[in-house]
Amino acid sequence: MTAYSQEKKVLVAYFSCTGNTRQAAQTIAEATGGDLFEIRPAVPYTDKDLDWRDKKSRSTVEMEDESSRPQMAEEKVRTEDYDIIFLGYPIWWYTCPRIINTFLESCNVAGKTVIPFATSGSSGIESSEANLKRDYPEVKWQKGRLLNEKSETIAEWAKQKKDSMK
Repeated sequence: MTAYSQEKKVLVAYFSCTGNTRQAAQTIAEATGGDLFEIRPAVPYTDKDLDWRDKKSRSTVEMEDESSRPQMAEEKVRTEDYDIIFLGYPIWWYTCPRIINTFLESCNVAGKTVIPFATSGSSGIESSEANLKRDYPEVKWQKGRLLNEKSETIAEWAKQKKDSMK
């Protein structure tokens, strides 16, 4: 018998409204050979929906309700086909947008290795990581990272994370 290391299959699932998280996700997919899956809301967010200063904006209302689960445009991706899932999102109110919960609850991610990554203008990823670990303890969470860097730095980080899972 020949011993060999089977390549881990990677999914890069992400939610992005302004394109920053999308760019990071595309860089990670290229660096790891992963497949991209965009977590899209059934009803796209408008600029008005994203106005965090408006207490009645869609995003504010969703984030103030921990049980809110915005519907996804595509309900499922076959997560069982993947070994590692990079999960990307912008930081909203110091945590992940509620559509990330919708994604996690609509897919079979129990026992999967999930690596969060986020983009943000001013907040860190730590609070969102803690919330995800608390809410989804059946997932094998790996340390994530805020990715506001250049593509080369993001690619290096993603390759290192994937290689550490062999």
